[in-house]
Amino acid sequence: MLDETAAGGPIGVRLAAWRLRRGLTLEDLASGTGLSLDYVAALETGREWVDRRGRLAALAAALRLDVADLTGQPYPPRGEEHAAVRAVAFHLRRRVARPGPDSVGGVPLEELAEQTRAAAQADVVGDEHALALALPELIEATDHAVVTAPALGRAEAVRLRVQVHVLGAGLLRRLGYKDLAWMLLHRARPGTREPLPVLLEEVRLLIDLGLPEYALARAERAERAEDAGSGWELSALAAVAQAMAGRRQHAEQLLAKAAGRATDARELAMVVAARAAVAAEHGDAEEAAVHARAAELTALEGAQRSRLLTVAAAAEARQDRADQAAARLVEADTAAPLRLRLDPFARELVAALDARTTNTVQVAAVRNLAERAGLR
Repeated sequence: MLDETAAGGPIGVRLAAWRLRRGLTLEDLASGTGLSLDYVAALETGREWVDRRGRLAALAAALRLDVADLTGQPYPPRGEEHAAVRAVAFHLRRRVARPGPDSVGGVPLEELAEQTRAAAQADVVGDEHALALALPELIEATDHAVVTAPALGRAEAVRLRVQVHVLGAGLLRRLGYKDLAWMLLHRARPGTREPLPVLLEEVRLLIDLGLPEYALARAERAERAEDAGSGWELSALAAVAQAMAGRRQHAEQLLAKAAGRATDARELAMVVAARAAVAAEHGDAEEAAVHARAAELTALEGAQRSRLLTVAAAAEARQDRADQAAARLVEADTAAPLRLRLDPFARELVAALDARTTNTVQVAAVRNLAERAGLR
C-alpha cells in the first residue's frame, strides 16, 4: 500500500512510492519517461520538483497512473474554508446522480442571472469558498429554470444553466475530482449542441489530465463551434497543449493568433501570461520570467494574477533565485489564497522553497504557506 502520509505532499514522495509498488528501478522510470536519471533521482529525494505539465504527464503515463495519483489530489482539507469547498463535491455528485430537477420553488430569471454573475465573479477573483457555497443551489435552480421557464425565457435559462455547470466543473477540476467534472460538463449540454464554454472547459480539463493531444482535438472542435467568434482563450489554451506535446513552433503560432484576437488590456495580459506558461513548459525559465514581468498585473483579476505570479515564482526558482521566488508566491497567495493552495504546481514550489529560501522574512512566509497547505 502507498504511504498515506504522502497524500498531498511533494510529487517526488508519491513518485517513489508508486515506482516501488510497480517494481521499477530508477533506470526503468527514466527510460520510460525520456527524463534524465539524475532528474528522476533528485525528484524522489526532494532535490528537484515538478513544474512542467508535460513531465508530470510523462511520469504518470510511465507508471500507468492518473496525474492525480502523483499530485495527491483531492488534497486533505486544511482549514474550514477548504473543508467547505471540498464538501461541495459530495453535493454535486448527488446532483449529477439525479435524473432531473427536484420539486423546488423556481427563482425568477432576473434573480438567477444576478446570482450567476456573482458566482462567475467569485471564480474570476479566485474565491473558491464563495463559489463553492453558491454552486449547489445555483445548479438546482438552473435545472429547474430550464424545465419551467416560459418559451421566451428558455434560451436565457439554458445559457445560465450552461454557465453554472461550467463553473462547477472548473471548481471540481481544480479540486481534483476530474471524473465528476467531466460528468457535470456532459450534463451541461443542451441536447446535442456543444456550447463554446463547455468545450473550453473540456480543453482545460484535458490539459490538467495530462492529455494534450486530446485537448488539441477538442480545441479544433471548439474552433468550429457556432459561438466561437474570435476569442483569444481557445488559441492560448491550445498553445499550452502544444507546449506540453513539445511542439514549440506550433505553440508560438497559436500565441500569435491569441494576441491578434485579444481586444482589451486584460486579454492582452492573459496572452502574455500564456507566453510565460508556454516558455516554462519548454524549460526556458529566463524567457518565462521575462514574459511574466512584461504582463500587466493590474489588468488581471485575482485568480489570473495568482496563476501568473506562480509561473513567475517557478521561473525565479529555476534560476536559483529562491528568495525572489518566495516573494512572488506570497503575492500569489495574497491574490487568491485557496486557489494557490489547491494548485499542485504551486504546492510543489512551496515544498521546494521551504528548504531553499534564505531571507529570514521569506523563510517565515514560505513556512506559513506550507503549514496552511498542509505541507508541514
